[in-house]
Amino acid sequence: MSRQPRNSNNRRTALALFAVVGGMVGLSYASVPLYQLFCQVTGYGGTTQVSDATAKAVPAAMQGKTVTIAFDANVARDLNWNFRPEQRRVTLHAGEQALAFYSAKNEESTPVTGTASFNVTPHKAGIYFTKIDCFCFTEQTLQPGQQVDMPVQFYVDPEFFTDPNTKDVREIVLSYTFHRAADAAPAVQKTSAVATGDARPGG
Repeated sequence: MSRQPRNSNNRRTALALFAVVGGMVGLSYASVPLYQLFCQVTGYGGTTQVSDATAKAVPAAMQGKTVTIAFDANVARDLNWNFRPEQRRVTLHAGEQALAFYSAKNEESTPVTGTASFNVTPHKAGIYFTKIDCFCFTEQTLQPGQQVDMPVQFYVDPEFFTDPNTKDVREIVLSYTFHRAADAAPAVQKTSAVATGDARPGG
């Protein structure tokens, strides 16, 4: 008579452990998209915002405020691309839209598809750095020796200048890192570049 409750307790314990393990596995798969969503909403880790609209109206009191944007470029070890910003710095007024360009050249002998990750520093400025359009939104395929100019259009939200946490920030660094895409590179062009062509002379 005493064994039945013990067996029942064992079954309940086993079911509970199974549920915990299943929950942990589920969370492991969901953690990456959930983390990305959290970063996009909060700007955590220097994640920028995305907008398909024009910049916000700027109150008169902020119209003289400026911030400098510096540009940084990196390439993963397994990707033989020459990737660099076309300009080092720009100075923007509050809410002013800007168009900047990065240059990428495929130094490999086969077509290669790359994808760009990005962030801004200091991280606390990420929530105010808003992209309207960017080459990083899609994968980029470059043919052997091909060099392209890739645009990014953005603005800094005027609220950046009134936030006590960012009042000491005079420069925001926009940084990109190109990685080799997981899928095989197609033979056709697939890029958001505004200018394409073969390698430039001396490039």
